[in-house]
Amino acid sequence: LTSRRNVDDVVAMLKKELAKTVADAADYDASLDYRLLLIQTIHSCASQFPEVAASVVELFLDSIAEFGASSATDAIVFIREVAEKFPDLRQGIVSHLVSSFLDFKAGKVMRGALWILGEYAETPDEIRQVWARLREAIGELPLLAAEQRELDAAAAAPSAAEGPEKSEPRAPAASASRRILPDGTYATESSLTAKAVDVSALKLDSKPPLRAVLLHSDFFTGTVLASTLTKLVLRFARAAGADDEQQANSLRAEAILIMAGVIRIGHSAFVATPIDEDSYDRVLACIRALEYMDEDSEVLTEAFIADTQRAFSRLVKGEVKRAAEEERQHNDENAVQVDDAIEFRLLAAAKGAGAESAEDTLEHDIELATGEAEGRAAVSKLDSVVQLTGFSDAVYAEAYVNVNQYDILLDIMVVNQTNATLRNLSIEFSTLGDLKLVEKPTSYNVAPYSFSSVKASIKVSSTETGVIFGTIVYDGPSVNDSHSIVLNDIHVDIMEYIRPARCDEAQFHSMWTEFEWENKVNMSTTKEAAENLDLRAYLQHIMKATNMACLTPENALAGDCGFLSANLYARSIFGEDALANISIEKPTDDSPITGHIRIRAKTQGIALSLGDKISAAKVSLSD
Repeated sequence: LTSRRNVDDVVAMLKKELAKTVADAADYDASLDYRLLLIQTIHSCASQFPEVAASVVELFLDSIAEFGASSATDAIVFIREVAEKFPDLRQGIVSHLVSSFLDFKAGKVMRGALWILGEYAETPDEIRQVWARLREAIGELPLLAAEQRELDAAAAAPSAAEGPEKSEPRAPAASASRRILPDGTYATESSLTAKAVDVSALKLDSKPPLRAVLLHSDFFTGTVLASTLTKLVLRFARAAGADDEQQANSLRAEAILIMAGVIRIGHSAFVATPIDEDSYDRVLACIRALEYMDEDSEVLTEAFIADTQRAFSRLVKGEVKRAAEEERQHNDENAVQVDDAIEFRLLAAAKGAGAESAEDTLEHDIELATGEAEGRAAVSKLDSVVQLTGFSDAVYAEAYVNVNQYDILLDIMVVNQTNATLRNLSIEFSTLGDLKLVEKPTSYNVAPYSFSSVKASIKVSSTETGVIFGTIVYDGPSVNDSHSIVLNDIHVDIMEYIRPARCDEAQFHSMWTEFEWENKVNMSTTKEAAENLDLRAYLQHIMKATNMACLTPENALAGDCGFLSANLYARSIFGEDALANISIEKPTDDSPITGHIRIRAKTQGIALSLGDKISAAKVSLSD
């Protein structure tokens, strides 16, 4: 309903509601969810109508410090997209982020702001302003020495109050052991045991934001900080030239000191979790880049500045292209020609060709409502027939399984293969899973060599692979002649309820953290099956088997590489979410495809059922 005529009014109303959620702190939990929906809606409006992007960005920049972590993350992602699409707004965005950077507390928000500052602060004056604010957010240097001094001062204060005899520092415990050298002499080894630092004594809440984040073991933010500092130094050295070479060298030395402090903090006892290997390598690569900046200036500028800009530009353009493709496809499916006739079923003639046309239209509408029209056109109904008993049984039965959205209709044909009348023939069904029999089928009398049709309706309440099983019970010619035949099981396919869907990256990670049921399926193909199959084709095969959509952009999957990782997402007709992450590799052209797929869902049934589907698809591909 939003158009260019009313988009300004819609955005203005959304702004007022957003301001109310910021001002109203009484019901924090409810306002937090409502605020997140408002931010996503404003983001969608600004993406469709770029003329309102400037006012929306100004609102987000003024209020981002007051948002919660999830709301602020969505806001910073939107600001990053606007900064890429509208170069005229970059200077104002950088100045706003510089002024409000000290108010950021969440690591995700800091990472987004650091990336924007490192990417779009281009002039020497902007770089000086950004650098000064980052120094305030980091605090005293060197990082580890300053923290050690503060900790020693805090420990010395109570010791001084107890008296001079108790204030002497205790030396750390040293342990010694003897070793025999190759020449037969003794050598003594000593090791100094240091106690772990009490994190509560560090008073992280009172520290500068970036310093507090690093002491909380968030070293991913530390790698983004190192990359931002490297970009700022390279860009300042290129923009200032020989006129300000002394300050460029000063910024370079200070950046290396900060990065070295991040590594030393990560290896110290001040953090609960030491720095991971990937973060260590990334920070060390930035230090090496600044070390050899004079010799490889062009190469480093291309790698740290030009390549990152092109990569993000391709990402934004890919999202715009995907949205335009989905809109075009939706318009093509629902397009109606100007001269198409409008049919009114109630005004059709009661007899003749008009009545037949009205009847066909009614049947077509019923098929659309029940979902038959989508998949039944190309697939014969015989594929949905399930044999329930054997040909040698006294009663032969087969069922046509018609799966609609929320119920399953079983049309069962029962054939009497004996020369006697079967009295009180009934079918007793039982279900496994979230399936419920709506009404028990009635009893029938079936004549010799005759048949009868029995219908049963089963209600479906969740997305799980259900099983329908039962027995046929009937009486023979005698009074006490009772018989029963066990039926084959009817398995309900979960793919009947799974639909491809899309969500943004923040929502995917939030659900991935929240969902507790996980199913990991190992993937491996034979060399013969992988000869004419690349990783992209294997991903398409898995997507087709699970009916899931790929959230990873096309440009991220492009290129020739022996490794592929992608996120998949689907939603059931009951509103249940299903997540999957596929990580596969094919080192050489003649090697098999190996890897694994991790599935996460809120319920156990979806996770296990999708795992079974993937295992079946893996087996079919190997065959």
